[in-house]
Amino acid sequence: MSADPSSSPALRASDGDRDRVIELLRAAVTDGRLDIAEFDERLGAALTARTIDALAPLTADLIAAPGSGRELALPLVGTTALSTPELITIKAKYGLARRDGRWVLPRRLVVHTSWTEVTLDLTSAIRSEPAVVIEMRVHGGKVELILAPGMLIDANELTVRYGKVEIGRDTVDNTPETLLVRLTGRMKYGQISARWLS
Repeated sequence: MSADPSSSPALRASDGDRDRVIELLRAAVTDGRLDIAEFDERLGAALTARTIDALAPLTADLIAAPGSGRELALPLVGTTALSTPELITIKAKYGLARRDGRWVLPRRLVVHTSWTEVTLDLTSAIRSEPAVVIEMRVHGGKVELILAPGMLIDANELTVRYGKVEIGRDTVDNTPETLLVRLTGRMKYGQISARWLS
């Protein structure tokens, strides 16, 4: 450790700090901003990072300037305040896509998939806006929404052809509204379902 009293020691990274960086790296792979090889390399560095300074470079090129439409902020503990990303896009073909845990809910989420099973678990998602728009560009496959009590769905702007929509209702009565989920876009040869966890 430096004997210079004017230099402050490096801030140690917590498990939560590492988790936030890993979630941002996963989102960047989904958005197409990182390939698998880059993700694996950065993931290894994130898992072994001991300080905030070691974690910061791993996401420095993934957080765009506010208002660019590409920001996806998952800041480290003790840094800048959490901001809501404008847009996240999930693209997949012939596979599985899942978002769950403590992920940052954007203002607009585009699901652009073909013959893919998509699970969007919003129960623990970090949200600062009263509503989120989920735009479907789905051809075949299935999209499942898992919601918490108080979350509402509006599917009036969703067009479904040769598909099936199964949206139940929140089983908990008198729960204050916490989030409006607006479904828009188009789905063909697919299925969308929603269920609430009590």
